[in-house]
Amino acid sequence: MPAYLDTIVAAHRAEASADRRDLDAAVAAAADAGPVRPFDGAIRAAFARHGMAVIAEIKRRSPSKGDLDPALDPATVAAEYEAGGAACLSVLTDRAFFGGGPEDLVAARAACSLPVLRKDFTVSALDVCDARTMGADAVLLIAAVLSDDELGCFMDLARTLSLTAVVEVHDRNELSRALDTGAGVIGVNQRDLHTFEVDQRRALTLGAMIPTDVVRVAESGIRSTDDLDSLAAAGYQAVLVGEILVRSGDRRAAVADLLGACR
Repeated sequence: MPAYLDTIVAAHRAEASADRRDLDAAVAAAADAGPVRPFDGAIRAAFARHGMAVIAEIKRRSPSKGDLDPALDPATVAAEYEAGGAACLSVLTDRAFFGGGPEDLVAARAACSLPVLRKDFTVSALDVCDARTMGADAVLLIAAVLSDDELGCFMDLARTLSLTAVVEVHDRNELSRALDTGAGVIGVNQRDLHTFEVDQRRALTLGAMIPTDVVRVAESGIRSTDDLDSLAAAGYQAVLVGEILVRSGDRRAAVADLLGACR
């Protein structure tokens, strides 16, 4: 299998290295952005109501699956997800590999009242600022691609900018590093980012190691009500679901069906 992660991260780091913007100015601009919507609060409220929160993802394509829906309208999809009962949105803003862009996040957020995660490969402090400036309520920090210093720095900057940091982990070491930063929301990605293959045991194994005061999110490879039942039993409060919702002919009903399985 191709090393997707290495290729994607190298491209993002090259772009970040060429970015000559002044960081202080970017932080000031981000701090002046509009009010954020409480991402972790929305998860907790939906979990209390449904027994599971759904973070519904908007993406046009993926490196492993190819085109999902290249012509989708982010505003329409966001409204459909909200009508189905989604607690939050996740919007891909990577253009080269996922076919998204910041404009997708802006359009999706304007079309609904849900908090929005900027789903991208954050590799610089300017990326964190950009997430806030474009209107995101949460930013993704992938432990596998960040050093300890970067993870801690970006976490601190997210807090300064009132962003929820969702720290994504894949193994025990990454989980330990995430907890060391004081992460309040941890996403366990069941997809190996080097091969993009899914191991559905990953979330079950790591879930038991996450403190109960941390919001636990399971990501990738979630396709059935049985998957949700297993994850709920393992203590997860939320699932991040993309492919099956994007491909669904009735996205509102697809979200509602997932939530119905938890009642």
